[in-house]
Amino acid sequence: MEHEESTEGRSPRLMHDELPKEHEDPLIRRLHLVIRFAIKVLAVLMVLVIIWGVLDVVYVLYSRFMAPPVMLFEVSDIFLIFGAFMVVLIAVEIFINIRLYLGTNILPIRLVIATALMAIARKVIILDTEVVTAEEMLAIAAVVLALGVTHWLVGK
Repeated sequence: MEHEESTEGRSPRLMHDELPKEHEDPLIRRLHLVIRFAIKVLAVLMVLVIIWGVLDVVYVLYSRFMAPPVMLFEVSDIFLIFGAFMVVLIAVEIFINIRLYLGTNILPIRLVIATALMAIARKVIILDTEVVTAEEMLAIAAVVLALGVTHWLVGK
């Protein structure tokens, strides 16, 4: 891994060459191709997960909308709906990470951190404060703070 400055005035980028298409050893070259194919399979599976997640959001919305009292949401219903939406958005971010990994030689560090922030934000949104201990709350706060600072530092 090497550090390369961007020429467009943007932040520095981390370059990677973990799975080059060319390699002097034919076995390693073939193994890289197999791994790249496996990553493409993961991308296809992630698209299926996204579609499944969208269908789940539709189901959750419909089931909560039709449950008595009809066309009214309780606060717990809204948190459940938000959670379902966030899971799909996190899956989309993971797909984008996979696509960038395959399509460029740039590690999407900032996007990975943003995805982690979205995942922890989902946890905070659906958090049941009746069940969570003080230690768990502090741990979640520490993760949010660490990811926020990391995202800010990587952006500088």
